[in-house]
Amino acid sequence: MEWARTAFVFPGQGSQSVGMGRDLAEAYLLAKQTFEEADSILGMSLSQLMFEGDEATLGQTINTQPALFVHSMALLRVLQSQHPQATPAMLAGHSLGEITAITASGGLTFVDGLRLVQRRAALMQQAGEAAAGGMAAILNLDKSTLQAICEAVSAEIGQVVVIANDNCPGQIVISGADAALSAAMERAKAAGAKRALRLNVSTANHSPLMQSAESAFADVVAETPFQDGYIPVYANLTARRIQTAAEFRHELSHQLTRPVLWTDTIRQMIADGATTFVEVGNRDVLSGLIRRIDPNAAIYRISDVATLQAFTAECH
Repeated sequence: MEWARTAFVFPGQGSQSVGMGRDLAEAYLLAKQTFEEADSILGMSLSQLMFEGDEATLGQTINTQPALFVHSMALLRVLQSQHPQATPAMLAGHSLGEITAITASGGLTFVDGLRLVQRRAALMQQAGEAAAGGMAAILNLDKSTLQAICEAVSAEIGQVVVIANDNCPGQIVISGADAALSAAMERAKAAGAKRALRLNVSTANHSPLMQSAESAFADVVAETPFQDGYIPVYANLTARRIQTAAEFRHELSHQLTRPVLWTDTIRQMIADGATTFVEVGNRDVLSGLIRRIDPNAAIYRISDVATLQAFTAECH
């Protein structure tokens, strides 16, 4: 493994599933201790919900985000305890995963990172309950056409719908109020989109409907201790490298209402020398996106005991 050309990436909401982390906790004491530490910090048995809960409860934003953060950090801790040389040259995370990336960089402690995630999730769920909305994936429609559709629908209906995630060539996610979202989905299909799929989320993430959450979260970020990272993180907002405490604060304070530029982020990491990407977290959502962005990239994932052991075999 050529670590100078390796990037670790961390997933966001939508990658959760019941059972995540259970085999890891059974196989590795360090993982078990990480889940127990998280339960203590949160004041609830998050681990029990992750290991044997129900999909609907785990799928609530207030539970999903801490679960994904803790699971990725448990995997990372076990990997680096077994292979101290497993230090990537760069990091990135998709939406929520950006807090995981900043924590992995040393910019946040595990405790502060988890508390930040807990507050972020609560504020986003509250904002979603106050302003009903959702998200939809639009397949095989160019960004400029979709942008024009969102602007036209927002003006005509008087409700907001915007591009939320530029995930990879052929997949863009839009976000907004229910009526505007439905109208934009129909127009996207009429304009030639292969599919328009409503996502299983009840909040309009990365849209102006998250403004109340973003304002309150900015106050939480301001009160949270950050440090400069020892590994650069590539930012959702700009696709540029960020590494100082001030840059981390700015990024997280403005992230909830602005789009995730994932395609540009991965392309910039490749331009800066990344040839290998390792997805550290549940499932393989980001691996699929990266494969669409650059079919030549070497891609690994670490999501459970089997994939962790397969990856560590590659580290030798």
